[in-house]
Amino acid sequence: MTTYSSSRFGISAGLSACALAAALLAGCGGGGGGTAADAATASLETPPTAASAPVSIAAAPSAPASEAVAGVSALATDTMARTTAVTAAFCSAGDFGSFKRPFSPDSPWNSRPVSPVLGSATIPTAQYTPSVASGAWSTAAFEGTAGDPPMVITGSTSQGIWDPDSEIYRPSVTIAHWPAATTPATGTDGHAEVVDTTSGVVHSFWGLKQVNGAWVTVQYAWTPLSGRGVGDPSHYYQGSRAAGVSTLGGLVRKHEVNDGAAMYNHALAMSLDFNGLSNSPTYRFPATSADSNAATANSGQIPMGSLLMLPSTFDAQALATPELRKIAETLKKYGAYVVDRNNGTPFVIYVEIGADFKLHKNGWSNSTANDLDAIRAALRPLESAAWWVDGNNKNSSTVTSTAMNLLSMRGAWWRTKGTVSGEFDTWRQALVFPATSTLIEQANATGRAMNPVSWALPAAGESYRLSLAAAGGATFRMTVADKVTGVMVYDSGYLADGDVVNFTWPAGTSFKVTTWGRSGIDGVESTLRPTLVKTGSGVAAGSVCAS
Repeated sequence: MTTYSSSRFGISAGLSACALAAALLAGCGGGGGGTAADAATASLETPPTAASAPVSIAAAPSAPASEAVAGVSALATDTMARTTAVTAAFCSAGDFGSFKRPFSPDSPWNSRPVSPVLGSATIPTAQYTPSVASGAWSTAAFEGTAGDPPMVITGSTSQGIWDPDSEIYRPSVTIAHWPAATTPATGTDGHAEVVDTTSGVVHSFWGLKQVNGAWVTVQYAWTPLSGRGVGDPSHYYQGSRAAGVSTLGGLVRKHEVNDGAAMYNHALAMSLDFNGLSNSPTYRFPATSADSNAATANSGQIPMGSLLMLPSTFDAQALATPELRKIAETLKKYGAYVVDRNNGTPFVIYVEIGADFKLHKNGWSNSTANDLDAIRAALRPLESAAWWVDGNNKNSSTVTSTAMNLLSMRGAWWRTKGTVSGEFDTWRQALVFPATSTLIEQANATGRAMNPVSWALPAAGESYRLSLAAAGGATFRMTVADKVTGVMVYDSGYLADGDVVNFTWPAGTSFKVTTWGRSGIDGVESTLRPTLVKTGSGVAAGSVCAS
């Protein structure tokens, strides 16, 4: 049976046509910046000049690829410094945020709904029989430790490696600790997850392979090992699945298959055929993305990101196939998130490559096929739940919270002062200015600072909190303008490290967000990492292990 997963093409439902072309083809120049007038939502102290052209989305960063190692190290150091206490209290006891048990206990992957209410949408039949399998279209996880050497990964083409978070092509990416056993899936998706337990980062690859002894890939993304395991509006693409998630999320792991447990203690990951996936909406929480042609190619009822479950009345123990009883019990309690699309199979639930898991052990089994079809016919999408329980069996208000950071410091940037530019560092999720004694000022009016994730769009009258973490004296400003009239309706003014402002999102049907950054001038590197979060709607959705 052949399945095809088009993860690469799920870069974002919210990308502009130019950015999407950059992702799929050779890229568009200009990065959507356009003219100086576009950048000037409010008056600039010094208007942009011809020398201040916006960074091309398809352009490679000027920083050397080796900075990837430093960036990941900085991320790990920062995360550890901020989360030591909560990690000890909430994560260590259950081994959460580890190689064998990734992500935090309040991650959607490790949590379950109580008293679930299921909808009526069904998975239709397709060309093949449903599948629970490893193989060419699945993936495997490889643990990188302090003893493993770094590895430079280059692009499969002259464009480089597509980095969907930064929305640029990189000439290369350096992974700090590369396990010698790393082996990507043999299918054209070439999935592989390198889990660096030293830095606490899951490196996710699409199209990874070796060519003449060197590693190359099509796409690279990352997610914190102790994080929530799904994207958020700012860092919206955190893996190799079309839903924007890591292929590690929901994977049936090697060590779990024969552990004697009645079920897998986490939600599963599945793909659906075109005829099962919805074209409107194309995705829902916690997915932040869908396949780029989902709106025209899909014909079903189930959006990407849906949690599919078996009803509590489903008799899992009546199934003839022992391996499927464990799967079915898991689907009754945790469910499976729809994270990708395949070609011709009603559903595929992913098992780690190399696991001792095989349904049709002695050739084709009609009883196993019947069991799989019975599961297909009974699966329904979760519509609501009385509450959620996390991996520590504690009631949680953060599992489904959408109060996440809306702002990213990705480009493209117009430089309005200075002779060099600050650049977005995906590993630090920050705008990084080089050491300087002369002010650098730059603005981003392309709209990419706020990715239009459908379930996180700001609405008039809602309350928001804008705060800033900065270093080296850098400052940040955000303005909001009416997209039709161009009139500025909100201006935060320049904020310094630790500053917090609360405001109500202005009225209007469309808006344009412009972000501004100024460097410090004390001859040291300076950084900006703003956070914009909706308030007054429950608990903010930060991982209890690593915010």
